[in-house]
Amino acid sequence: MRRAGSGPALAVLLVLTGAAGLLASWVITIDEFKLLKNPAFVPGCSLNPVVSCGSVMKSAQASVFGFPNPMLGLVAYAAVICVGMSLLAGAEFAGWYWLTFGAGCLFGIGFVSWLQFQSLYRINALCLWCCLAWAATILLFWYVTSFVVRAGFLPAPGPVKNFLAEFTWVLPVLHIGVVGMLILTRWWDFWTS
Repeated sequence: MRRAGSGPALAVLLVLTGAAGLLASWVITIDEFKLLKNPAFVPGCSLNPVVSCGSVMKSAQASVFGFPNPMLGLVAYAAVICVGMSLLAGAEFAGWYWLTFGAGCLFGIGFVSWLQFQSLYRINALCLWCCLAWAATILLFWYVTSFVVRAGFLPAPGPVKNFLAEFTWVLPVLHIGVVGMLILTRWWDFWTS
């Protein structure tokens, strides 16, 4: 079976997005423990009624799998860093590995999208550390998907491969831009008052 490594750009991107997600997960986990010890604890990133990490942490959506979501992030983002460091060291992975890694990124973007919806329209508050994890996951998903398609592990027509070879950056920029616009329009009255 064919194996493939990546260039240093993707490897560094994996390390950086993994580190950003790991940092966000770590800070949120510490604040979760503080909140368990003291229900009156107010996280440092609770700045106003909209940017209110405490409101997000106290929601049912913050423990959707029966444990705090950031604990999942501690494991997942650490794995992303390991893959990135392995690629920097010259590792090459089989197609099944890349497809599995891509599937993990697909789960991540799906979960993040669900959390974004919940945060904007059900919890009615934002967590800045969550936003950092969202941005890291969006970048991670689009660049890993682009690599898997361009490497031929995921079939795609030639024009799609050509687009991804030249313009992958457009997809995460658009994705983050759409999320930013949703946030802006959701709290337009708050931001402009």
